[in-house]
Amino acid sequence: MDGVLIRRYQKEDRDAVRSIAWDTAFIGEPADAFFEDREILTDFLTKYFTDYEPDSCFVAEANREVIGYLIGAKDADLLNNVFLNRIIPKLLVKAIISGFILKKKNMVFIFHCLASFIKGGFRDPDFSERYPAVLHINLREGFRNLGIGSRLIWACLDYFTKEKIAGVRLATMSDKAKDFFNQQGFETLYKGRRSYFNYILHRDVPIYILGKRLR
Repeated sequence: MDGVLIRRYQKEDRDAVRSIAWDTAFIGEPADAFFEDREILTDFLTKYFTDYEPDSCFVAEANREVIGYLIGAKDADLLNNVFLNRIIPKLLVKAIISGFILKKKNMVFIFHCLASFIKGGFRDPDFSERYPAVLHINLREGFRNLGIGSRLIWACLDYFTKEKIAGVRLATMSDKAKDFFNQQGFETLYKGRRSYFNYILHRDVPIYILGKRLR
């Protein structure tokens, strides 16, 4: 799409990235379908990337407005360590102060996530040795299927390659997105199921893990 600039993330983009994350969190649709606390969910989805590893993030800009992003991490093990030891404790405190547990929609979602976890729904294979980096991409509605996502991906892959990263992986719950990433050279490494949105969608949804070797 002409007129769209792909560039490195800047700290001034933080609010826009969080807004897009919220607006696309429910399989491309707004998160208010299953969640009521915007601050907590957007912290959960984006805080590591924007606050701890901004150099691995990119945005798409049209008419001086951020209309999409790609957030990445060169080392998923480091991401998980920071997330568990620094981000989660602060989120728990924020949740207590904000009255998070008093909001029915939040607790219903957490209940279904826990039920899925107990049933083994999150026991995905570990691909971190061959694919240590991760990325996640989202575009605002109206800017999809225009080639912008491909440009974001290749900007990130170029960066990871220069950083000598061996491989990168991602997860998606969309058949259409899976096909898109296959077209970008990502291999489907694993397919599973997720049940925690069953109470809304009345069906399980697929979870695909895809990876691309960079060297």
